[in-house]
Amino acid sequence: MKDVVYTHGHHESVLRSHRWRTAENSAAYLLGEVRPGLDVLDVGCGPGTITADLAARVAPGRVTAVDASAGVLDQARAVAAERGLDNVVFAVADAHALDFPDDTFDVVHAHQVLQHVGDPVGALREMRRVCRPGGVVAVRDSDYAGFTWFPEVPALTEWQELYRRVARANGGEPDAGRRLLSWARRAGFADITPSAAAWCFATPGDRAWWSALWADRTTESGYARLAVEGGHTTPERLAAVAEGWREWGRSDDGWFTVPHGEILCRV
Repeated sequence: MKDVVYTHGHHESVLRSHRWRTAENSAAYLLGEVRPGLDVLDVGCGPGTITADLAARVAPGRVTAVDASAGVLDQARAVAAERGLDNVVFAVADAHALDFPDDTFDVVHAHQVLQHVGDPVGALREMRRVCRPGGVVAVRDSDYAGFTWFPEVPALTEWQELYRRVARANGGEPDAGRRLLSWARRAGFADITPSAAAWCFATPGDRAWWSALWADRTTESGYARLAVEGGHTTPERLAAVAEGWREWGRSDDGWFTVPHGEILCRV
């Protein structure tokens, strides 16, 4: 298995985008399988906004939320507490070696996780192992090569190529969305429902928010440090790319689409 460094890190600009995620805008393909009384495992829960949405839907069932970062779990706990949820438990965990018995959960969910792990097929096997017969493993990942935008700001093309290069150097697969079905089959799943969905940022408010957070991520986040330390770019080029993000955000007719692959795997 490859050694992997989490490309994004947990800078405020990264968590700003992660906290925006909800079950409705990031796990709609799963919601038809979610009902009260189920036990859910949320792998790579991050700051816990999707986790909290799932917990509200399955109560009195329980959600177990795990992440490789103890620090971000503190934020997820705070979200659950703010919403008055008492059916969520949290733990640090490795997606490749989940510390749960076989057949523990009715639903195993992972959003934007497999693009960051060294062995996505092995991680899917672990998710399958801890899922009960008749349950589902639900996975969604973006596909960076498929990102599209208008107008054609050259700095964003440089950003896209740079991000994919840095992510692969860190051991991940930024174009994970298109690979999910293949990975699931290799992990032993036979009953798979594949789908795709997208985030779209095209209103003035969405453009301002999306461009600002990516401008900040380009110069301030763990990704920026890894890009420079890995010899992929320079601080000066990152500053130019960040300005390209701001330029795109100022456009009156800007459009940005983030495509995602999705799989529902029945165990």
